[in-house]
Amino acid sequence: MARGAPSPADLQVVRELAARGLVVTASQLESWRRVGLLPRHRRRGLGRGRGSVVDVVDPAVVESAAVLARHLRQGRDRRLAVLEWFAEAGMAAQPGVVQVPEPPVAAVREAVVWVLRGTMSYRLLEVARGAAGAGEEAADALYEVAGRLMGAHPYRGAANPALVRAALEADEDVPDGPEFTGVVHLVAAIGLGAQEVGADALAEAFAAYGLFGLTAGDWAQMLGAVERGESPPVDWGLLQERADVLGPVQQASDEQLLRARTVLLGLRMFYGLYAMHGLFMPDTPALAALRARIDEWGMFPVLDHVIALSPSPRHFAEGLAVCLEPLFDGLYETLMEQLTADPALFQLPGNETGAAGFMERWIGTLRGRAQSGRGAM
Repeated sequence: MARGAPSPADLQVVRELAARGLVVTASQLESWRRVGLLPRHRRRGLGRGRGSVVDVVDPAVVESAAVLARHLRQGRDRRLAVLEWFAEAGMAAQPGVVQVPEPPVAAVREAVVWVLRGTMSYRLLEVARGAAGAGEEAADALYEVAGRLMGAHPYRGAANPALVRAALEADEDVPDGPEFTGVVHLVAAIGLGAQEVGADALAEAFAAYGLFGLTAGDWAQMLGAVERGESPPVDWGLLQERADVLGPVQQASDEQLLRARTVLLGLRMFYGLYAMHGLFMPDTPALAALRARIDEWGMFPVLDHVIALSPSPRHFAEGLAVCLEPLFDGLYETLMEQLTADPALFQLPGNETGAAGFMERWIGTLRGRAQSGRGAM
């Protein structure tokens, strides 16, 4: 075989992918192999001086090449394809479909860090760190730059699904979700120090996340007590430590990144079940129990900020980094325990048809709402 000619094994991979409608060349396979995304063929030695051969093409090579062919379009950065691959590998395969192999975790880590460096969160963090100890003018500039960045990407969270459902049932306007403009004070606290920002501003920032269901007034009362010395002091250094966007990803083990994916994908399912309550999804004791667990933690607004039901690779990377936090792992475990205790999510009381009856009622409700809406026009 001439130097540089495609190997028989690679030609076999090309043919197998072509049979699936995926166009890949032997040179593409080699380029993916050079950057560490595609496994090399397993070879068997023929003895001293006689070289080696590939007896059987490893299915992992074929499946890895297939997933790259699906996601790595011409002109697209390969790191985005790696993130889509990692997300796909974490999902259960459909019956009769081969499970997608895992991408190299080192490539996943590289892709996540690359994405995070381009996010608004990272840019805000860099602005905040640049203002540290630089005086009043730098503080003013920090607020101006942070406000401009957040204004260029305005974001409002979703209203609580229970409130949305109640408003729709009463033919009232759907309430607005929380605004996140107050988060600029949290950015300032990271750069200037919490004491410089003050309790009232920090209360507005924490309330924007809706953490634990606490309002701005609740936070102001607690933080004001700390500021006046009436409560134990707070280690505000943890704020700067938790604001590190890249460090947790860079320091996480392979197992921790895989676990973060499990948590993220699991919380996406639970978030979706919670959110669909606002769209007249029939209620069951099991679904109500899951929502109650999320409410006990006060985590719906936070999940709404972190989770996307159809995430882009960039949103997936941000969610993966967040789910390295023990708080999210603990919530996931709590919800899994609840699901194990009462798995009949789609079993309507008194209805023995299971998921089929559940969907029939949901579709009937939506049709009824649509018809009543047309009749009111």
